[in-house]
Amino acid sequence: MPQLGETVTEGTITKWLKSVGDRVERDEPLFEVSTDKVDSEVPSPVAGNLAEIKVAEGDTVDVGTVLAVIAEGAAAPSGGDAPPVAPAAAPPPPVAPAAAPPPPVASAPSTPPPVAVQPAGPTGPAGSGAGSMLLSPVVRRLLAENGIDPSEVPATGAGGRLTRADVLSFIDARRNGGAAAQPSGPAPAAGLSGGVTGTAPAGAGGTAPAGVASTVQAGLVGTDEVVAFTNIRRRTAEHMVRSRATSPHALVVLEADYEAVDKVRRPARASFAAEEGFSLTYLPFVARATVEALREWPHLNASVGEDSLVVHHGVNLGIAVDLDHTGLIVPVVHRAEELTLRGMARRINELAQKARTRRLTADDISGGTFSVTNVGSYGTVITAPIINQPQVGILSSDGVKRRPVVVTAEDGSEAIAIHSTGMLCLAWDHRAVDGAYAAAFVARVAEILATHDWATEL
Repeated sequence: MPQLGETVTEGTITKWLKSVGDRVERDEPLFEVSTDKVDSEVPSPVAGNLAEIKVAEGDTVDVGTVLAVIAEGAAAPSGGDAPPVAPAAAPPPPVAPAAAPPPPVASAPSTPPPVAVQPAGPTGPAGSGAGSMLLSPVVRRLLAENGIDPSEVPATGAGGRLTRADVLSFIDARRNGGAAAQPSGPAPAAGLSGGVTGTAPAGAGGTAPAGVASTVQAGLVGTDEVVAFTNIRRRTAEHMVRSRATSPHALVVLEADYEAVDKVRRPARASFAAEEGFSLTYLPFVARATVEALREWPHLNASVGEDSLVVHHGVNLGIAVDLDHTGLIVPVVHRAEELTLRGMARRINELAQKARTRRLTADDISGGTFSVTNVGSYGTVITAPIINQPQVGILSSDGVKRRPVVVTAEDGSEAIAIHSTGMLCLAWDHRAVDGAYAAAFVARVAEILATHDWATEL
């Protein structure tokens, strides 16, 4: 099982594209895998015959788990039942365990939602009602977390399989539809969050809906809702804790003058939106200035190795994308140094759309060398971001507002003017560089924003 993203620790095999005995060429798609962040085809690392499949469709396993055995150099079957196919006789033993459908049947009497969370369920082909559907653990977890009956969700996968994309689309549609936001009438009794009314009495046997803890404060009875972490929330938390434990974080903040940016951006907004189909924000300008500054201060486009700093000469710029307040992902603009301002804007928009519609591939979220995050649309003043490991720096751009500033004319005279300004905040790994280096980098980003010929690039 490959590592499909820096915070991904497990994956679900959704489909094998080859069968035991089939010839497989190097880089030929071998199987499809689903994680919390991406669905992707995985190519074979070698050429040969697929001798054994160790992990069945629907099973979730950790990164690094052996999924299959490929016999390198074995001859492809030449006559339909050539000797190489003989080893395939090994699969009959696994068929014997298939007589284990009874265990899934044993869980059938248990009708509450926790049954949907049982990882053993998806592998059992037998059952009735919703239990008869072949569901991967990822799909089952999504259904359970959102209180959804699988029979309500239109399935588009091969053979009528319910895919993660189907469930996510259903959740989005339900959220946007409003009235459909609570499709399961009896679900609240099973303790699903969202169905709790907060009227549970304190005395009725001390029982409250599952997932809700009763509290008494100052003589008042209330309820605390226990919201279980989703997998993406859990992985993000683990990644952030590991980053703080790995890197000695330091922060430098500098005010940037966006007036030169706004002189180009404001008059071009309408035509740009008409031509490109999306708005021109400050983010592409910041991204372009960051890439240019990294050329001059390359030790921030790096990662820490064994008693060394690994400096990357190509800039793969990570762009933090919020997933409707349910999680965060950082897709990567590869070879960002090759893009103009317009090209950068297009690429950022493309990745953001793919992230929000769950269409990112493993390549889209791997290989980042430096990251940028932007929460300025909320009017933030200073943000201290956490480094995206194994990088050594992340730049946050905060809210841009019209403010009075002192400007200096060519003759040295000063005057008060109204400019667009905002803070640039760099969190950096103090193992890699010191404060003077980090400050010089941020100052260069601000200088590029204030002096670059943006009209030419646009």
